Amino acid sequence: MSKKYINTENLSISENLYNFINTEAIPGTEVTKDQFWKGLSKVGHELNSKNIELLRIRKKIQMDIDRWHLENYEKEFNLNEYRGYLEKIGYLKKEGPDFIIKTKNLDQEISSIGGPQLVVPIMNARYALNAANARWMSLYDSLYGTDVISSEESISERYDPERGLQVINYTKDFLDNNFKIQNLSWKKVDHISIKDHNLVLHANKKITQLEDNNKYIGYRLEKQKISGIILKNNNLHVEIIINPSAFSAKGDPAGISDIIIESAISTICDHEDSVAAVDAEDKIIGYRNWLGLMKKDLVAEFEKDGKKLRRKLNPNRNYISKLGKKENLHGRALLLNRNVGHLMTNSAVLLQDGSEIPEGILDAFVTSLCAIHDLKNKNNSRTGSIYIVKPKQHGPDETSFTDLLFSKVEEVLGLKKFTIKCGIMDEERRTTVNLKECIRTLEDRVFFINTGFLDRTGDEMHTSMEAGPMIKKGDMKISAWINAYENNNVDVGLKCGFSGVAQIGKGMWAMPDKMSDMLKQKINHLEAGANCAWVPSPTAAALHALHYHKINIFDKHIKLKGRQKAKLDDLLNIPIVKKPNWSVEEINNEISNSAQTILGYVVRWIDQGIGCSKVPDINNIGLMEDRATLRISSQQITNWLYHGICSRKQVLEIMKKMAKVVDDQNRNDKLYQKMSPNYDRSIAFKTACELVFQGKDQPSGYTEPLLHLNRLIKKN
Repeated sequence: MSKKYINTENLSISENLYNFINTEAIPGTEVTKDQFWKGLSKVGHELNSKNIELLRIRKKIQMDIDRWHLENYEKEFNLNEYRGYLEKIGYLKKEGPDFIIKTKNLDQEISSIGGPQLVVPIMNARYALNAANARWMSLYDSLYGTDVISSEESISERYDPERGLQVINYTKDFLDNNFKIQNLSWKKVDHISIKDHNLVLHANKKITQLEDNNKYIGYRLEKQKISGIILKNNNLHVEIIINPSAFSAKGDPAGISDIIIESAISTICDHEDSVAAVDAEDKIIGYRNWLGLMKKDLVAEFEKDGKKLRRKLNPNRNYISKLGKKENLHGRALLLNRNVGHLMTNSAVLLQDGSEIPEGILDAFVTSLCAIHDLKNKNNSRTGSIYIVKPKQHGPDETSFTDLLFSKVEEVLGLKKFTIKCGIMDEERRTTVNLKECIRTLEDRVFFINTGFLDRTGDEMHTSMEAGPMIKKGDMKISAWINAYENNNVDVGLKCGFSGVAQIGKGMWAMPDKMSDMLKQKINHLEAGANCAWVPSPTAAALHALHYHKINIFDKHIKLKGRQKAKLDDLLNIPIVKKPNWSVEEINNEISNSAQTILGYVVRWIDQGIGCSKVPDINNIGLMEDRATLRISSQQITNWLYHGICSRKQVLEIMKKMAKVVDDQNRNDKLYQKMSPNYDRSIAFKTACELVFQGKDQPSGYTEPLLHLNRLIKKN
């Protein structure tokens, strides 16, 4: 790809990006080339200094906190003094009066439908299309192909009739629990018919109906025969597919061949933690895929099992309502866009002084420009909104800067004010303790808040690096601060009027092969108040959707409003152990676990440009990982090194040992490049070590600066 730059409007723009914007993104938007490039230049130069100042403040506050811990290290920790100091340096902001968010024109997928949320790397068109199309998934397939259905034999290509029968029984139990029939089980239904557009259920020559007929929405016809029944529970639709001649209907007296379940209600198309985008070439791949989704013309062609396949966006789902009217259900997940945060810059565009443009500014302009196509055709947002999730913001000054940036983008692109909505990722400590004030700065834009254990823990470790050695990663999940953090996010969201308006989210289930465990555990996210929660695959979305049938999340919100609120003192409770009594074996096991995670992820990021993948852990359990995993693992080892829990030599030996393990785990990958035994020649191994040995000096403990630098070295 060309490295040539085009000079215009005091900018030096990668020729390929310049051509992409001018010939692909702009046509059809009514935005002119001059308008876009002049606007990007004006706003880029104007806000660059503000962006730099915010990063300078981050650094100063971190130095102030470090200084306080160093000066008070030998003393008993005094929470009142600590809290007072955080207020003095501007880390803790004074909380203002209560308020309710004012965001308008939000789609139902945001405001009134609770359900699973996918996060997909936008650089992979096939995955992006799969995620968009995961709005409707086969429950039969999702059950049959996972460990939810137990079996003595492993799942094979040959159909297992006993397993198939278990799937049918499972789905009938699901229908019985959520769509009860008067005095009957779905297992006894032997015929389904429609009379005057109403649902009629037959069993042993008797006629009956649903206990709650409001849950019946309509039906579908194919060749004048009933092909599907549409039901609705807790705002989620289910379609019972009727096809007696289908193989999967052989064991079903009513001819039911599948249950299609509304699954991924929304999908975050990610330009950040799940991609490896380091230059114009990479950025254009992501931008082009996002543009294709917005124009509804994205296509992916690929080969699978020797067959050539073509994937595109699914159409809407047509049906006939019980009033006899032709209606349709939206066929795809509502697509959101995660831009990058405030830290990184990108060489795709150079400012007048030759410095790289802040990547978050570039993302805001380009992704919003692409989304104008959807504002015209409304294939995605039917309310005319652009949804941008903004990660890694530190406190209300930075969220206020995002509001300013989005306002500038709207002015340049000729959009109505507040067209661009903002999701706040509560994953930095300074945002957590000031969450209410962060939301206030975006009260006309905010559509989403969520928690993310991994990034938030990484920042917890880095912020309090000087306080002492951190507890083990596993112990973090049951510590006082993490429980307060999870509860505080929901408490503040409900207090600010999110219920029935905006999303309150919870983090990822990282084990895509452990669906039985997910079904047992992830319902806790609904119990905690999440009206959306992250899942690693379309299949996981289908199964997690079952939880939202079981619990009406908006009723749950009413109950949670009455609970005791999370305490700031618990949020400020630092998870350290001043005098650890861990054995050498315990320490080595913990380091080995983190080292293996780091290496398994970094080697694909650096060598293959893969930003999100299923990485086997030390026990060979596949974990869906992105940069957040890297941050927590690298910061943990960095912290233990700094406080003398382990030595540099000890860590390096473990890294080499784990590199061999990772090499072996990837032995079947034809594109994989081994790290051992020539460690010095492996840029990936070098990068993994740098993340640990230079972790204390990385801004906020972020991994991006070292990853980007070394990926560019590898690419060149």
